[in-house]
Amino acid sequence: MSAMQGEPGHSVLVVPVPALEPFVVERTRHYDASFLSTDPSFVHAHITLLAPWLPDPSAADLERVGKLATAAEPFDFLLSELRVFPGGTIHLDPVPAAPFESLTAELVAAFPQCPPYDGLFDVVPHLTVDHLLGGVTVEQTRTALGSLVPARCRADRISLQWYANHGCRTIAEWELGR
Repeated sequence: MSAMQGEPGHSVLVVPVPALEPFVVERTRHYDASFLSTDPSFVHAHITLLAPWLPDPSAADLERVGKLATAAEPFDFLLSELRVFPGGTIHLDPVPAAPFESLTAELVAAFPQCPPYDGLFDVVPHLTVDHLLGGVTVEQTRTALGSLVPARCRADRISLQWYANHGCRTIAEWELGR
């Protein structure tokens, strides 16, 4: 993975949520189009499991994530209720949240040198959809989401993504339960 070393940006381990991709792509375009990926395997809509992750993971690190993914079964979840974090981030909480919490706990145990969000925030599984500082309200966001929510989704993989201006891409993926 030396292609990431020294490159601006950071790696993240996420569960892709393709059902919300059109909305999240549009909001990303609105806020900072440099984070739109041209990588067809990259899913902008996601629930973060661990970020930032290793800047230059070894083959053994990737294998460790693969083993965790293999040991976890795919699961269904629902995204329906909009909530707002104290800082203004508008998000959807997955129900149930426990499978995401479990995956994050296992990843943190495997990579203790990578505290979630650098230890700055509590770990709350969520899918970010907008921000109050962007001039929108929760009600406007709910209206804009329209028929996309409620979204019945399936967590079926962990994706290692690289986030950087003009460089967002998928590095690796592991199917859950395989």
